[in-house]
Amino acid sequence: MILEIIAWVLLCSGTVFLLIGSIGVIRLPDFYCRAHAMSKPDTLGLILTLTGVALLRGWHLDSLKLFLGIAFVAIANPAATHALVRAAMQMGMKPVGKGGKEESLS
Repeated sequence: MILEIIAWVLLCSGTVFLLIGSIGVIRLPDFYCRAHAMSKPDTLGLILTLTGVALLRGWHLDSLKLFLGIAFVAIANPAATHALVRAAMQMGMKPVGKGGKEESLS
């Protein structure tokens, strides 16, 4: 009973983080802000959601697979976001500053 409550709290909080990240992608002005807004809530939301599903499933082989997925997400999402932002910087994409003006990267 308590394990199910914890699992549902994790599922709901993971969903909230994913929703916040989605709103950030829509609302923020440039690629760099959007990448930051989607990277962190996406990683945390997926980790919380997959942990909740694993707790609902119980100690089973499926839970082991879910925890392996959590480890992959925890490593791959920040690395992929870093690679995308670095590629954007190397291509010369400039961040948007205050008032919608582009800022220099130096």
